[in-house]
Parts: sequence; C-alpha cells; structure tokens
Amino acid sequence: MLVTVSAVLLLAVIVVLLVRKNGLKVVHAAVCVLLGFYLAGSNMAPTIDDFSTSLSDMISELSF
Repeated sequence: MLVTVSAVLLLAVIVVLLVRKNGLKVVHAAVCVLLGFYLAGSNMAPTIDDFSTSLSDMISELSF
C-alpha cells in the first residue's frame, strides 16, 4: 500500500510539472488518467501490478 501511494504521488507530481513546464495539455493528462482507470479494471491489472511491484523491489535492492 505504501508503494502504491508513493507511486501515485510521484506520478501526480510529474504530471503537474509536465503540464506547467513542458506544455503537456490538460486534456492529454486527463486521457492518460482515464486510460489508467480503464487499465486498472481490465484483465491486465494484475500483470501491471506485479510488474510495478517487482520494479520497486528491484530499485529498493540497489545499494548506492
């Protein structure tokens, strides 16, 4: 749960920065959000969740 909330906050900050600085249109960001909601309800949701969990595990295991 903590990883999910952190990922959502990080992605929200990235979208806000892209809208403000790089000219990402609000409509395009809204379409991406809708795509995320539809993907979350699809059959691909468990695969995407497994991928993001394994990716976050891999990043956390990196030692700097």
